[in-house]
Amino acid sequence: MDCFTYIYKSNYSKEVSFQFIAHTVGLLQLFESVLLLICCCVSLWYHEGDLIAFGISFVINLAVGAALLGYGQKKEMGPSRSEAYIVVALSWVFFSFFGMMPYLIGGYIPSVADAFFETMSGFTTTGATILDNIEDMPHGILFWRSLTQWIGGLGIVCFTIVLMPGLGNGSQMLYLSEATGVTHDRLCPKIRDMARYILMVYISLTALEIVLLEAGGMGLFDAVCHSMSTTATGGFSTKQNSISYWNSQYIEYVISLFMLLSSVNFSLYILAIKGQWRQISSNYEIKWFMSSVFLLTFIITIALIVSNGYGIEEAFRKALFQVATCHTSCGFATDDFNLWPPFTWMLLIFAMLSGGCTGSTSGGIKILRIAVVGMCIRNQMRQILQPRAILPVRAGKLFDNKLVLTVLVFFAAYIVVAFIGWTMLMACGLGFTEAMSTVVSAMGNVGPGLGDYGPAYSWAAMPDLAKWILSVLMLIGRLEIFGFLLLFYPPTWKGRWI
Repeated sequence: MDCFTYIYKSNYSKEVSFQFIAHTVGLLQLFESVLLLICCCVSLWYHEGDLIAFGISFVINLAVGAALLGYGQKKEMGPSRSEAYIVVALSWVFFSFFGMMPYLIGGYIPSVADAFFETMSGFTTTGATILDNIEDMPHGILFWRSLTQWIGGLGIVCFTIVLMPGLGNGSQMLYLSEATGVTHDRLCPKIRDMARYILMVYISLTALEIVLLEAGGMGLFDAVCHSMSTTATGGFSTKQNSISYWNSQYIEYVISLFMLLSSVNFSLYILAIKGQWRQISSNYEIKWFMSSVFLLTFIITIALIVSNGYGIEEAFRKALFQVATCHTSCGFATDDFNLWPPFTWMLLIFAMLSGGCTGSTSGGIKILRIAVVGMCIRNQMRQILQPRAILPVRAGKLFDNKLVLTVLVFFAAYIVVAFIGWTMLMACGLGFTEAMSTVVSAMGNVGPGLGDYGPAYSWAAMPDLAKWILSVLMLIGRLEIFGFLLLFYPPTWKGRWI
């Protein structure tokens, strides 16, 4: 069932409990303090000066978390839907606000707008950066950038459900409020068991990639950071030139593979663990996703051979990597696609908008929603010719009318928000192409744009107001629009739905 139509059987209260919200957000803040403590250990290991910044940030987060827990109160029967969506949205805002402290305190990113942008880009796995001196940063800061993406890829609440059982009966509703996608598969009776399975898959993919990258000549620290960013489909690199720094065909193919693996619905991996191969082979979304990846790769490969004079292998490798990084919303780069034929830009924009599969770490609209919209267009044409025909929407399974309506409303809202963001960025002085591509990139949690903000450039030169706008768009995209917009819908705070 879609999380907006899911009926949560709990002791529903008409009034929002701010004490419950404070308690849960406080618990999540304690989780962030643990993450900062891990970075303190990295700083100690490398004997670098960012230890003080992480130490102070740890104390601040610990104090805020403890204060919220002290004020708050646990709710035995679990949260209402209003409370769940408020908690999830506020937790992402709090994580980004307090997560920027190491950058500010250490002086590594002195601007609040820049520090918040970098942190939001990390937690939402967007991968856009304002840094022009990445390789001058200490190891702890570089590790923190990748860790924010690794945590944000799977979800703040999902990690907390597994590692900190204090959420209790509220786990189920909070998980569904944060999870992305059209439908949410329940392969385990308990949501915590489901989260554990997903985390196990997530860690396994990350660990396997670390081993393969090390085997290809990448150092352990770089391999860990890039594996976390890849599995989260984030795109933060420890090098200014991203993956092209290594100039390695092997590393490019490995990262291309794991970007695609991380964009598959994680439920399919759980089905594989349980040996339910028939359900995997009948999954239409993965077929559409892989078909789109290979078709776009084929077209761009031919274009690079004909127009840019690339060899066959190089053209295929560069095309595959850039299509994968855009389609999975990862954001790594091995080539400047601003130098490619202009029609390929539109193919990459389509890939950014489409995103990966539901239930994965990828961003974008999600390929299943694109397929449903396409089926609705096809059915409408058939309906014109056969007015009395009953034409269901079937994507491996039958979609009821309410779910189809949810998809269409989401698609329409996505376009409206993108258009508003596009207009606002142009008002900030960005060019037509730059404004359009950065909005698509931010909402799709992709990373690179076009023009002055393409893969060869950082976003540092952008006006501060534009950075704040794009930070909000990143969060809107990560929470799939309504999860964020509900904060500004008055009935949400009154605990009732109209």
